[in-house]
Amino acid sequence: MKNSLLMDFTVDKKNSTINVKREFEAPVGDVWAAWTQSELLDLWFAPLPWIAKTKSMDFKVGGRHLYAMVGPAGEEHWALADYTSISPTSNFKLLDAFCDNKGNINDNFPRSEWSISFSEVNGITTVKVEIKHNSLSDLEKIIEMGFKEGFTMALKNLDQYFKAKFKIRKELKTSNAPRVTTYLNFPGNTEEAFNFYKKVFGTQFSGKGLQRFGDIPAEAGHPPIAENIKKMVLHVELPILGGHILMATDAPKEMGFTLTSGNNMHICLEPSTKAETKKLFESLSKDGNITMPLQDMFFGAYFGECTDMYGINWMFNCVEK
Repeated sequence: MKNSLLMDFTVDKKNSTINVKREFEAPVGDVWAAWTQSELLDLWFAPLPWIAKTKSMDFKVGGRHLYAMVGPAGEEHWALADYTSISPTSNFKLLDAFCDNKGNINDNFPRSEWSISFSEVNGITTVKVEIKHNSLSDLEKIIEMGFKEGFTMALKNLDQYFKAKFKIRKELKTSNAPRVTTYLNFPGNTEEAFNFYKKVFGTQFSGKGLQRFGDIPAEAGHPPIAENIKKMVLHVELPILGGHILMATDAPKEMGFTLTSGNNMHICLEPSTKAETKKLFESLSKDGNITMPLQDMFFGAYFGECTDMYGINWMFNCVEK
């Protein structure tokens, strides 16, 4: 583990450019995903206590990202990114702008050209951000608005996101060996059910035991969690028979879930590679129903869910080293 990660913010007034260099203790693929997938961007891109909220994102050349920075009182400041160049996992470029919630550009504020580059050495990914403005006065206007402080804080959020992500990985799965588990969803009584199962099987919870929604580190950039949700169970694992692991989470109606007998249980597959995960997912979901597409998630896994043609629910959870 690296003791200190580089953070360098410089202003080149001669060329009306801001240069930022930041290291992250994570693979380049994970860092790239955090910058290019809306569900991950929304976890860290705003300086706390603000949060980022994506309205639409089409990450391709000619595509756009329309999003808002949402304040503690619900105030919204909208922005737009027009993608002009993409070289997967190494660089992408965009033209940014302030706008309204429909993407209409506010000409009272300057646009700037961003170039974001990624490189990895020994598990440390360096992100280099070059932000070029049309004039020195445009650059100075952005600096006066607090860009340095806000962007620095957002990058700290991303750093905390990776720390939380890999902490969960190490605590709950120390081996990359494939395994099959059973994953259960409860409407809010996971703790009661798993204390019952623990008594029945005479075993103990793995890792730190019951992990709750309120345990998610606030500095990781997650939106605020409602008080009545904080004590609910985010994740728990219990060994039962023959080395089999029973896992579960609360999925209450307050979070938009509707559980019925049949959709509250999954066979959970944990392949050792993303390639194998994708192959199995595509095969099992063929002529079935994809309930959650495969994607990198905040808890450190390549994750997806589907129901096969026979009505059996499958969950995929790959942590590729």
